[in-house]
Amino acid sequence: MKKFVMFTALLLLIAGGAFLFLSGDAINALIKQNIEQVGSKVTEQSVTVAKVDMKLLKGAGTINGLVLSNPSKYSAPSAFSLNEITLDINLESLTTDIIVIDQIVIDKPEAIVEFTENGEANFKDILDAIKSNTASASQPEQESKTGKTDPIIRVNKFVLAGVSLTVDLTKLGNKAHQVTLADVNLTNIGGQAGMPASKLGAELVKQALSSIWKQAKKQQTEILKDQVEDEIKDKVKEKLGGFLDKLNG
Repeated sequence: MKKFVMFTALLLLIAGGAFLFLSGDAINALIKQNIEQVGSKVTEQSVTVAKVDMKLLKGAGTINGLVLSNPSKYSAPSAFSLNEITLDINLESLTTDIIVIDQIVIDKPEAIVEFTENGEANFKDILDAIKSNTASASQPEQESKTGKTDPIIRVNKFVLAGVSLTVDLTKLGNKAHQVTLADVNLTNIGGQAGMPASKLGAELVKQALSSIWKQAKKQQTEILKDQVEDEIKDKVKEKLGGFLDKLNG
């Protein structure tokens, strides 16, 4: 029962070690508050959540309307937003030392990656902040505010389904390009040994944003390569046209 009580307090991403015996709306409010507080601290950007709905006895839950704001020096109001996150919990694992989340699905999130003329990008800034603020993640697990040790959690499958990616290259003399990414499937988050619950949220955020950032850089390279090739072709045509005019003159 003790393990189940701790589990209910962090059924989703980040519960910040607040293992309280709460139920219904109180648990939803606790999880919402901790996602916003810990998420904002780790990313150094505002994180807001519209709604949390946990179905504890079914080992499932959803988060709706999560928004990660953009660093202030960039144009878009948000860098990442989503309509829904769903969890599928392995209830049998609650009797073991490692709580297993069979699957987390982030459905149709929207990501805006902005590149600047001096080589900066919003996603890079956010990922650098996460890396800096989770540098101690490999240290021995810490006790929560109530003196309890964090439960250990492993995520078997983490899915980013149908990411709507905007690659904004307007500051590089191009434009904003939109593409829907193929589903991103990550496995075994936390490894076989699992990881402390209070660190799981940051790891999932890092994994998700890193996957999107990798795709955005690939898109940027391909788009700018095509742009350069088109410019070269236009110059060649211009010079060739001038040369032919002289021959025909």
